[in-house]
Amino acid sequence: MRRDIPTLIRIHSQCLTGDVFNSTKCDCGAQLHRTMEMIQDEGRGAVVYQQQEGRGIGILNKIRAYALQDEGADTVEANEQLGLAVDLRQYRQCAEILFDLGLCQVRVISNNPLKVRALEEAGLNIVARVSIQVDSHEFAQKYLSTKKKKMGHLLEL
Repeated sequence: MRRDIPTLIRIHSQCLTGDVFNSTKCDCGAQLHRTMEMIQDEGRGAVVYQQQEGRGIGILNKIRAYALQDEGADTVEANEQLGLAVDLRQYRQCAEILFDLGLCQVRVISNNPLKVRALEEAGLNIVARVSIQVDSHEFAQKYLSTKKKKMGHLLEL
């Protein structure tokens, strides 16, 4: 890869329920597939698949959070009711992987401004943030609205 051309990248957090089982509660699987299409269209890029399920709470706690969401809690409230942080993910190791690939100038596919800031703080030169909008199931609308309102995600709903 040429280091002088900003490379399209995505840090994608593992979502077993969305990526593998196509859960209708989130847009994760659709985002991963759309990212791969975007990179294919670009002709170059990278996906770092971050193994921090459920924003870092793990699959068992994620299932517990889903149960609370079924009772009416949103994704933030569910984590808080479980005594967990809303987002425990770390991004420094992801940036190190990109550095190892020689990617220092990047265009980040993300709607999460905190992720972008964390990658910048890790030393990546982020030339642009690239929005990712995907079709999602009606069951995911509350989840997406919560991400926008409570977590500051840059989404068009």
